[in-house]
Amino acid sequence: MSSHLKEAALIEGTPAPRDAAAAGPVVSASLSATPELLAELAARAEEFETFQPAQILKWAVERFAPRFSMATAFGPEGMCLLHWLGEFAPETPVFNLDTGYQFPETLELRERVRQRYGIEVELKQPQHSVQEYETLHGGPLYETDPGRCCQDRKIKLLQEAAQGIDAWASAIRRDQSADRAQAAIVGWDQRFQLVKVNPLANWTKQQVWKLITDCDIPYNPLHDRGYTSIGCQPCTRAVLPGEDDRAGRWSGFAKIECGLHSLTDDSQSQ
Repeated sequence: MSSHLKEAALIEGTPAPRDAAAAGPVVSASLSATPELLAELAARAEEFETFQPAQILKWAVERFAPRFSMATAFGPEGMCLLHWLGEFAPETPVFNLDTGYQFPETLELRERVRQRYGIEVELKQPQHSVQEYETLHGGPLYETDPGRCCQDRKIKLLQEAAQGIDAWASAIRRDQSADRAQAAIVGWDQRFQLVKVNPLANWTKQQVWKLITDCDIPYNPLHDRGYTSIGCQPCTRAVLPGEDDRAGRWSGFAKIECGLHSLTDDSQSQ
């Protein structure tokens, strides 16, 4: 029996099946941050420091499927993960937080992913349309309180999506920001109460784009126009020479994260 099945049985406090091949994977009703699980994740995080991202992602699928998922904004890093999933686990549920403010180029890339990899990325949308939301707040809230806008139209969506999964993959890299530099390759996501896997944590921007070039992976054409990090259209601009890759997000505000990947709970990251 594989080690990940033994670990799953240990965590859940139930005996592992004698014939794993016949019985299928052990699937928990819902994971919790037990000492056993945290110890497993810590061991894996250390072990994976020398692994390739595709190996880490494949482990995550084998360990947590079918309660494993991925949220994507179709950035270059996310496209690398989608490329690998297309190779060995195209059935993995993938979703996009469709705030209603996305670039047309981003939504068009979703169709290219479907055509290239057979992955149908689900669009998860807020309760209120953009028009309804702006009417409720007397205009575009992103102009005065982008943190609240992110909370309502992104974070709440992911909180709802997290109810049905045990683990999710993110495409963050440690060299993207000071906050992300602290990210473990595998760990417990306290904010969303599930396991978070960061296969690309150790990779660089150059490695990401080399894979995209070598494998002809589709990407957002806005990257060719100076948009190094792409989010909602009103809160994203092209970066200037010498600026940080994420300088084009929420320009003019003391805000660097929407709250999905921040390791802190301060107001700047919400």
